[in-house]
Amino acid sequence: QVQLVESGGGLVQPGGSLRLSCAVSGSIFSWYAMNWYRQAPGKQRELVAGISRTGGSTNYADSVVGRFTISRDNAKNTVYLQMNSLTPEDTAVYYCNAHRTLSGIADYWGQGTQVTVSS
Repeated sequence: QVQLVESGGGLVQPGGSLRLSCAVSGSIFSWYAMNWYRQAPGKQRELVAGISRTGGSTNYADSVVGRFTISRDNAKNTVYLQMNSLTPEDTAVYYCNAHRTLSGIADYWGQGTQVTVSS
């Protein structure tokens, strides 16, 4: 069973930084492209950032370009989201997603971690 466990969320002041981590177990990590999504109250879940299986390609939502950086360590089965210059609009529950297209299509989700940006 594939499991994703996020950590690193919390309360931060505007302009501050947080680093989210997502540890994956139960499968071969390098089979999966990894994504971070977020969902704010009353809004739909949106894709924040994604990274390819090897880490050679990344993509970002326009709202986070230049502020957020996604990375992965395939030796540690972990994906990260470095978030800088946070604003109250970044407040949301952040979810890690593992997307596999090898040997069939599959998606797995973490339980989410709350990020609150407030003074």
